[in-house]
Amino acid sequence: MDPIISAHNLSKQFQFAVKNPAHGFVRNLFNPERKTITAVDGISFSVHRAESLAFIGPNGAGKSTCIKMLTGILYPTSGSISVSGLNPQKDRRALSYHIGTVFGQRSQLMFNLPARDSFELFGKIYGLSNTEIAQRQKELIELFDLGEFANQPVRKLSLGQRMRCEIAASLIHNPEIIFLDEPTIGLDVVAKQNLRDVLSRLNKEHGTTLFLTSHDPGDIEALCERTIIINHGTIMFDAPTDDLQKKFFTNKEIRVEFKEKTTNPHIANATLVECDGRIAHFVVDTHRHSLNNVLKDILFAYEVNDMDVENISLEEIISTMYKQKKEPEL
Repeated sequence: MDPIISAHNLSKQFQFAVKNPAHGFVRNLFNPERKTITAVDGISFSVHRAESLAFIGPNGAGKSTCIKMLTGILYPTSGSISVSGLNPQKDRRALSYHIGTVFGQRSQLMFNLPARDSFELFGKIYGLSNTEIAQRQKELIELFDLGEFANQPVRKLSLGQRMRCEIAASLIHNPEIIFLDEPTIGLDVVAKQNLRDVLSRLNKEHGTTLFLTSHDPGDIEALCERTIIINHGTIMFDAPTDDLQKKFFTNKEIRVEFKEKTTNPHIANATLVECDGRIAHFVVDTHRHSLNNVLKDILFAYEVNDMDVENISLEEIISTMYKQKKEPEL
């Protein structure tokens, strides 16, 4: 099956004038020095229909520039792009009927009117009939559970309610792909989970392709089966999200609660991180040592009340990878 999004050797460079005090005013004005910045540096990737992708990176990594090229806002310096079988730069108008966009910090809803009015306006913009608009409104209000506040002015909605309306509005024309830029920013824990649940249903039950950018590891873990990490304009990692932990961080953390006070507990093939007498923390490199054997050794050597095994957090993994300048070996 052909990918719904495809980018091949995609690059984008920006040029701007810089002042050099040694050259004087006239030369700076009529013949300024120019500096070239490479925001995206020859990246290639594809996304299949109904896939859920996290496209992430630190500020200045090139992800926003790449998304703007995918949606037709920017022209690439070199390389080729296909989105829903269209060239975003040549077929930008046609492409708009195939994609939806949501920006967590920018609202597309009419502030003083009910969200339902914005749905109708966007439906008209996309050429839907009154019957089609009514049907889509009904489906989206049910999917996003908007019934209690769809008729309230947007300015009176909570941030979580507004974000659900924002995403619903972007789906009025039933796009194949939705680009989500920080959709849960500023939301509380409950609102984040509600929004993630709806987006997950949208992807799994309705087959909508999700293209997500977020700095919240919870969004990535909850929504995205695949992750692309971009930094310094190049792709550092492109694989299933679960592989972030499997491939880059093999350490497991073991928390042990002893029945009796224990000083400096020692377990072969495990490193003691700290111990306060009753609770100890060990780290095991599972590439070198068997986790099961270490757990058996703990239970054999000490009387234990409780024991937990945890992975390194995804947030720590991503933070560490952002600091790398070169693509790690896979």
